[in-house]
Amino acid sequence: MNTMPANDTAIKHAVHLLRQGRLVAFPTETVYGLGADASNSDAVKRIFQAKGRPANHPLIVHISSSDKLDDWAVDIPDMARILATHFWPGPLAMILSKQANVPLEVTGGQQTVALRVPNHPVALSLLKAFDGGIAAPSANRFCRISPTQSAHVREELGDNVDFILEGGSCQVGVESTIIDLSGDKPKLLRLGHITQVEIETVLNTQLIVNSRQSDIRAPGMMAVHYAPTTSAQLYPSDSFSNIVEEFCRQYKKIGLLAYNQQLKDNSQISIIYMPEQAEAYAQNLYASLRELDNLKLDIILIEQPPKSELWRAINDRLLKATSTV
Repeated sequence: MNTMPANDTAIKHAVHLLRQGRLVAFPTETVYGLGADASNSDAVKRIFQAKGRPANHPLIVHISSSDKLDDWAVDIPDMARILATHFWPGPLAMILSKQANVPLEVTGGQQTVALRVPNHPVALSLLKAFDGGIAAPSANRFCRISPTQSAHVREELGDNVDFILEGGSCQVGVESTIIDLSGDKPKLLRLGHITQVEIETVLNTQLIVNSRQSDIRAPGMMAVHYAPTTSAQLYPSDSFSNIVEEFCRQYKKIGLLAYNQQLKDNSQISIIYMPEQAEAYAQNLYASLRELDNLKLDIILIEQPPKSELWRAINDRLLKATSTV
């Protein structure tokens, strides 16, 4: 597996590999994706094998512009065109009824397909040069911490990926918002950088937000996801310092992801202080979790950040990373 800075030569090489049915990891604004030719069923199967991902979990197909929507979807509602105009390129995936020729391997056996145009110069250059759809879930093992740097991809997948386009650290840091537009009413299936309020304002309608009301499977909907291998637990800010003291009596090596609690130095603990702004917190979240996870700690304790609208996607990821369901 080679990693190259994403210049013209590297993009051409990546396109060549994709057309051969190989796997190429590349940066998006959210996380690094593990890409394959979305029209090649055998190539798509390699994604599932590399990640250890169940075959019935659908993938998001990345396209170069909204002009490509009709290549992948049918019966496209006006709402999809409106959202594409406002938010693409950007961290929003839309689930639509699929074209007949879209492989079922991509859609997890469903008659719907998730589509988005990423807002990253490397991803867009690759998509334009490839001139097709690239199926690309996060480039990590199934349910584990998503990669926001190329080093994370190497750490997670090793030789299971054929080539990595180096594009620096991802700017958003959490996965895209997913909205289901395949039914009568729009449904919010996964929280992301683009908020429910922003979407509702653009569409001038309320979203259904209880995923149980949707029959559509989508990425990131499992109770446990984005998780470190080290056991992690989430606690309210107002009791966090007391919780830390209690755990220090039980464990020898503790990792802390702190939001605004200034904690006493202690040889037992490794502390990462997170940014106070939601956007910066999201950018750093997965890298910080991974840093603590690599220390071989007994447990990771996470201080609950605010619960306002801007923090909903972050809290969603933290809840899933710390779930024991």
